[in-house]
Amino acid sequence: MAESVVGPYKTECTRPEGPFKGVDDLELATLGWVHWFNQARLHGSIGHIPPAGLGAAYYTAATAQPAGLVAC
Repeated sequence: MAESVVGPYKTECTRPEGPFKGVDDLELATLGWVHWFNQARLHGSIGHIPPAGLGAAYYTAATAQPAGLVAC
């Protein structure tokens, strides 16, 4: 699975913004790209929402109390 992310990372992050002056510049660009990839990118196969949004919706649904039950 990780290998399928390397191609988009190279295409969308390192090539357009490079060449970098040093490792620190590459690390900052990578952090920005990873944040976009997980938090802001709209993913078509999950309903055009960001992956983080799907995770939050799943967690909310998984932890919701069924109707009529009261937590003690």
